[in-house]
Amino acid sequence: MIEPPTADVQDAVIDFLSRPASYGLRDGEVARIETHCSVVFLAADRAYKLKRSIRYASLDYTTRALRHAACQAELVLNRRTAPSLYLGVRSINRDASGMLAFDGPGQAVDHVVVMRRFAQSDLFDHMTESGRLTPHLMHALGAAVARLHLSAEVTPAFGGSDAIRRVIADNDRELALVAASLDGAAVGTLSSTARTVLGQVAPLLDQRREQGKVRRCHGDLRLANVCLYAGQPAPFDCIEFSDEIGCIDVLFDLAFLLMDLHLRGRTDLGNAVFNAYLDCAPETEGLRALPLFLAVRAATRSYALAGNARRRSDPAEAARVLALARRHIDAGSDFLAPQPPLLLLVGGDTGPARIKFAEMLAGVAPPVPGARLLRLDPSGTATWCQAARILQAGCSVLVEGDCTREPEQAAVALASRRNVRLLGFSCGVLPPHRNGLPWHTLDASRGMPAALAGATSLVTAASPQHKSGTGLPA
Repeated sequence: MIEPPTADVQDAVIDFLSRPASYGLRDGEVARIETHCSVVFLAADRAYKLKRSIRYASLDYTTRALRHAACQAELVLNRRTAPSLYLGVRSINRDASGMLAFDGPGQAVDHVVVMRRFAQSDLFDHMTESGRLTPHLMHALGAAVARLHLSAEVTPAFGGSDAIRRVIADNDRELALVAASLDGAAVGTLSSTARTVLGQVAPLLDQRREQGKVRRCHGDLRLANVCLYAGQPAPFDCIEFSDEIGCIDVLFDLAFLLMDLHLRGRTDLGNAVFNAYLDCAPETEGLRALPLFLAVRAATRSYALAGNARRRSDPAEAARVLALARRHIDAGSDFLAPQPPLLLLVGGDTGPARIKFAEMLAGVAPPVPGARLLRLDPSGTATWCQAARILQAGCSVLVEGDCTREPEQAAVALASRRNVRLLGFSCGVLPPHRNGLPWHTLDASRGMPAALAGATSLVTAASPQHKSGTGLPA
């Protein structure tokens, strides 16, 4: 059977989905959310997602069969992280009289993904703005992303240095289209620096692909694609339409989330995600690629924001979004600017206060996304070996624990070998055996924020950022 012209059919489907009676509702209204590739209809406690009949470079929804396949793929892939949200796929059928109905008799003319409806205020981007995100939620999100990556299908046909090279080229092409809007942003500098750094880490990226680090990930792991459901973070709306975009290095997937939090001024929450992720899915040498991944994600988000600004009717709002797009370009260059890592030691009195301070201090230590937080193991050997590999990859490390003479000596020796700055912070009385380690006492009597502010100033002074040059740690 020959299908009628798709545009005509979709007009009728959109009209059908816009009517409360189609869902068996006598009254109420059907709200509508439109994106560049979908239309979502909100009716009662359900959301119905219709894929537009469109074709872009990365997707093709121009036939009913293609849209149906994409709906099925969306259901399967998103149930990995949000099984309670994704309920199924329903057909919209036309009977002999021409009437449309869900799962009715006659030919299926289109399909929708059916989801449980949630409040827009429970999206993590809105929760960031309202101050509702907590370190506890971000730890849960980091662990959820790690579980997704650990169980995801390995896809060795994708990823590697060639894939990132293509993303940089795509970014260059899209940024060129909005270059006039981004007047003053150092787009060319970011691109050339990214290519230089890619040349340095290309063997690592290819090795990671061979090691199974390229998997079918989320692909669009931004705060806007995470919601709070039943008290837990639920990543949703992953990339189902493009293997190239969805089958990527796991750290490239994570980088989108870390970049998004940093640009929203919440690197501390990004550090909570980062550490929870690495607690479940350890990484050491691979962290050398993280600055590049962060920079590439920032460039991608920049041109998306610039395009969004063009569609704003309010000049003031358009200017705000364009300013944010420029900030993403600047942040991308900052990610790639070499910055020496730090080794931090937090000891002193045991208990929740020391642990809380260590977590907070890790979140403000440069470079982004903050320090890898390690708990000192009984022997200390495993901790210092792991710390050495992470420092070599260019990421700061904070070791928290009972800092007796031996851990102090190990920290001093490691800092000397890696030629990094070492700072020690004591919750309580300074240890009597200082071994040349510059200990600083935390004055908890003034409260945790004041203690953190004082420690942050010391950390910042110990790690000046170098804006010139390119490259990553050897």
